[in-house]
Amino acid sequence: MPVVDGTDVRLGGGPATIQQYLRAGLVDELRIAIVPLLSGHGERLFDHLGDGIDGYRVAEQVGSATATHARLIRR
Repeated sequence: MPVVDGTDVRLGGGPATIQQYLRAGLVDELRIAIVPLLSGHGERLFDHLGDGIDGYRVAEQVGSATATHARLIRR
């Protein structure tokens, strides 16, 4: 989550909104839930980022039979 004056800020929106913040370098921490679902269409979170995701690493990953939860943080 980005921090503004010491306050956590949560982003909401679809992949296009989150991609804009990632490309601008405004996200310090990203928590995502990955659920196996075959829908055949939709927006992909990590497409069209260019170098926008290169500065992050997976700090935590927890999986189960129904979902994988990952926490990415800025390097």
